[in-house]
Order: sequence, then structure tokens, then C-alpha cells
Amino acid sequence: MSNPYQKYKTTAVQSASREKILLMLYEGAIKFTKLAIKACEEKKIAERGYNIGRAYDIVMELNNTLDHKIGGEISKNLESLYIFMMGQYTKSNISGDPIPLKSNQKMLETLHEGWVQAVEKLKKEQEGGKP
Repeated sequence: MSNPYQKYKTTAVQSASREKILLMLYEGAIKFTKLAIKACEEKKIAERGYNIGRAYDIVMELNNTLDHKIGGEISKNLESLYIFMMGQYTKSNISGDPIPLKSNQKMLETLHEGWVQAVEKLKKEQEGGKP
């Protein structure tokens, strides 16, 4: 791994907190969803499939990391949403229709914003608890 940028990215991920990794996953899913929408609109089938696959894998990873013992009802609801989103990715990949992707993008952006706010609140609470 002689590429300095790749080394930086690897170090950034390896040293990131769980919260930061969660946000990075959402950011990646949003990025690949946007690229898939662009590929759909430009009728670039290979690019569409590649980017949908990347976004799908990230959403699947988000689903796989849910902790139902701790998360309870929230985890259950997120699981349903992630499964729905994976279905939307598949639907769009088969049909070439960008509408399911646009729906996923909105949901991912909403979830990302919610997690950003939750992480900020957690940090403030942790800072407030310090002497």
C-alpha cells in the first residue's frame, strides 16, 4: 500500500469511533446511491450495477450490525427499513428505474442527519459529565 491517500483512508477508518464509522457507512451509501442514480439516467448499465451493488452492500452491513438486544424497537424498525431499501436497490437494478434509488437516497440522508444529531448530543452529554 504505497499510495499515501489509501494509507490515510485506511488509518482514518481503523482509528475511527463506532459512531464515526456509522456516519461513514451512511455517507458511502448516499454517495453510491447518487452515482447509481446518475448512471441510471445516463443509461450506463455497468456503472448502475456497480454502484447499486456498493450501496446495497453498505445497507446490508448496516442491517447486519444492528444489536436487537440493546436497540429493541428501534433496531426492529431499522431492520425493516434496511430490508425495504435492499429491495428497492434490487428493483432499480433490474428495471433501470432511478425512482427507487431516489427514494433510498432521501431515506439515507434523513437517517444520516438523525445519527449526526444523536452523535452530537452524545458528545455534549459526555463532555458535560466530565469534571
